[in-house]
Amino acid sequence: MKTTHRFRSLFSLLLMMAISIPITATAALPDTISKVKPAIVGIGIYNKLATPRAQLLGTGFAVRISSQSTKSQIIATNAHVVPSRLLNDGKTQFVVFVGQGKSPDVRNARVIARDEKHDLALLKITGKAIPTLSMANSQVREGEEYPFTGFPIGAILGLYPVTHKGMISSITPVAIPARNAKELTIKQLKHLKNPYMVYQLDATAYPGNSGSPVYHPATGSVIAIVNKVLLKSTKESALTNPSDITYAIPVKHLQQLIKRTALN
Repeated sequence: MKTTHRFRSLFSLLLMMAISIPITATAALPDTISKVKPAIVGIGIYNKLATPRAQLLGTGFAVRISSQSTKSQIIATNAHVVPSRLLNDGKTQFVVFVGQGKSPDVRNARVIARDEKHDLALLKITGKAIPTLSMANSQVREGEEYPFTGFPIGAILGLYPVTHKGMISSITPVAIPARNAKELTIKQLKHLKNPYMVYQLDATAYPGNSGSPVYHPATGSVIAIVNKVLLKSTKESALTNPSDITYAIPVKHLQQLIKRTALN
């Protein structure tokens, strides 16, 4: 009888431990998301005389930099989100949308660095400081799950960040979403000769997610930046028929871009 009682007590203890682990891990994510969201910004253009006045091009996030000037903040995003040139009409501005809701703070942005190879860009904004995200130094492993937050389908009803989560399904050479070789440009083919590694996630991202930070679910430290989605057919199908395959640039390339950029 004593042996049976001890066995039942041990079994109950192990059962409680098994249950408590996933509950604790799951409970950490909502707290992390609430800390991350204030650092998420929209990247776009603004013209107060146009209709609509604002156009969201993608997502960005405020980066935590120890040597950063107190008069400005650095925003990270994708290079392809930044227009190659703006309309020379003296009215259209390249901006960062800060805050949440229907009336975000619109701040002029200046591009201070671009890395076309790794599809990254750094912007500088001024004004009231916003929360920042740190960059992770830990290794990422296949099978781990990470959330990412951004603006997947724009900001028609206002600026409301959305969070998705996906598993690192592969650490693979950078992929060019194309159905066949005929769709690849000469520039893309050159990149494929000397590819770098990216993270492939089994998660659904949309065009507005470009520039979204992928981060550790417990700490909020950024491990990568979303930059593209594998298309099944056409660009229009990204919304109606997503592929559930998303690519993200490892954060080390962002760290390298920051190191070689004059931030002040």
